[in-house]
Amino acid sequence: MADTDAGSDPTGGEAGDSGDPESDSPSAPTGGLVVPVEPTPTLRAMVAYAVEAAADNGFSTIHLVEIASWRSGDPDADDRASAAERVLERAEAWANSDLDDFDGERPSVTIATKLIGADEYLFGPDDYVQVLAAYAEEHGADTVLLDPEYTPVGNTTLLQPLEFALSNTSLSVETAPVTRPTRRERLRSEATGKRFVAMFGFSLAFYLVLGDPFYWFDWVTGIATAAIVSITLSRVSIDAEPAIPRTPMRVFRGLIYVPILLFEIVKANVEVARVILDPRLPIEPTMNRMRVIVGSGLPLMTLANSITLTPGTLTVRARDSDLYVHSLIPASRDGLFDGSLERWTRFVYYGRSSARLPTPRERDDCAILQGPDATEELPIAAADGGTSSADGGGSSAAADSAVASGDEKRADRGKREAAEVADE
Repeated sequence: MADTDAGSDPTGGEAGDSGDPESDSPSAPTGGLVVPVEPTPTLRAMVAYAVEAAADNGFSTIHLVEIASWRSGDPDADDRASAAERVLERAEAWANSDLDDFDGERPSVTIATKLIGADEYLFGPDDYVQVLAAYAEEHGADTVLLDPEYTPVGNTTLLQPLEFALSNTSLSVETAPVTRPTRRERLRSEATGKRFVAMFGFSLAFYLVLGDPFYWFDWVTGIATAAIVSITLSRVSIDAEPAIPRTPMRVFRGLIYVPILLFEIVKANVEVARVILDPRLPIEPTMNRMRVIVGSGLPLMTLANSITLTPGTLTVRARDSDLYVHSLIPASRDGLFDGSLERWTRFVYYGRSSARLPTPRERDDCAILQGPDATEELPIAAADGGTSSADGGGSSAAADSAVASGDEKRADRGKREAAEVADE
């Protein structure tokens, strides 16, 4: 999929068939229509409506954009980007086909496609709107058309939060009046297929581990319990379709990781106990920031909980690709920055090759936010809505430094994230 410029002819025909908006007559359509796309059941109908709206309202360009829910550099970023490009290619082909099917002359509307937002993690509607508004401003578009089934982050709809956040921008917002698919027997559809089998197997195995696998009554109650859990939670708990050999390999590597995690827990217990029992050893509680490369969703949750289970460290917040972790002693902080648990988490989900990536310390993706060794300031939000400093630093110190380097967007984001961490 190539990024189609607004002035190019998407059909491959002569330039006069679609025309360059800037070289046409004064009555040529102007402005652009931005359409976020995802592989939804209503995507085809929404593209058809977008083409009609562009032709009727005089838009010169339809911008089909997919907002990445991942970040470039994630272990599975290439596969997800390829899937997104295929969706954009399909939507572009539909739009061009609809333009060609118009009665009479083909409307002077061009199609542009773009994958945006892959340079940072986007966790909420404000993040999505920020990326969408920046793209619209860059390409001179003033209207956004939303799919009623738009779900860019798994099973959670962002339509209403997106509409609210977009209302605070200068963009006009419209939801495509397309027919939503009828959903019958939702409980049955969620409880069938690979997700059901996987959840049933995990639930039954866990039940038997806690009980007696050689007692018939535990098998009867275990099967009944696993069936209930699978029917109600199979789609909620498993966000990706199980596949061969990916899922069995992840389970196998996860079994290898369990004793490694137990060893790290025991080792951390010994280190913390030594510091507590020996008054000559230092206790230096600090807040730390560590940017991790494990992907989002389940891998990020696994790493955050693994850190919390290890004595001496506590994951306070996960924000984008950053983990904010409180450490009790210097050894705990050093182990965190050395990235042992991060590497093992990548090994579980992506294999040996991903485990060889550099550690947070080697990537310079870590920082101490408190104490005499602090490398970054930790701003906190004042109760009156202003800002105050922690450990002698101004609440906007890090952000002002970013402004001085010419990166105002990064500064504003730094203020907001640090305030949220302090509130947490």
